[in-house]
Amino acid sequence: MSSEMTSNIVSENLTITGLAGRYAIALFDLGKEANTLDKVAQDIATLSALLETSADLRGLTLNPIFSSDEKSRAMAAVIAAAKLDKLVSNFVGVVANNRRLDQLENIISEFNRILAHHNGEVSASVVTAHKLTKAQLDALKAKLKSMVGSDVNVDTDEDEGLLGGMIVKIGSRMIDSSLKTKLANLEESMKEVG
Repeated sequence: MSSEMTSNIVSENLTITGLAGRYAIALFDLGKEANTLDKVAQDIATLSALLETSADLRGLTLNPIFSSDEKSRAMAAVIAAAKLDKLVSNFVGVVANNRRLDQLENIISEFNRILAHHNGEVSASVVTAHKLTKAQLDALKAKLKSMVGSDVNVDTDEDEGLLGGMIVKIGSRMIDSSLKTKLANLEESMKEVG
């Protein structure tokens, strides 16, 4: 990658769309205005962990059978037990009253994207054919850091269909060095020859 391309990746504007994005922006702005963005981020991480570890809580947010009042009361109890900040508590209450708890995980994801962008963090999505070892992951992070000039948060996933190599996506840029793509390109070039 050229240095011009990597500087574009780091300075790329963040695009937020959709319902979850609008709620996430509102939460981010409230936290920033109240000068409690770190606490809000901490509470959102706690809430996210609760949703990941509790199938019942996740089911409550997604199940349309429960009324918004039932959902509001249940979420208020969970938030009180987790000792989350009033701003996050009020925000989740508004989300519940507006019957949007089914979007809570998406809101959290969008909030984290906005926060990372605000903090100047760069995220990369890496798909490999096989799980990377710690040494491979560390080497990849170091290489990406040298390319973009700052630390890179790397989310990894596996897809055996790639056969080998990897696909790296940073911002709107994608580098596909998978064996599957190389074979497809070779097949395409062979068709042109014959």
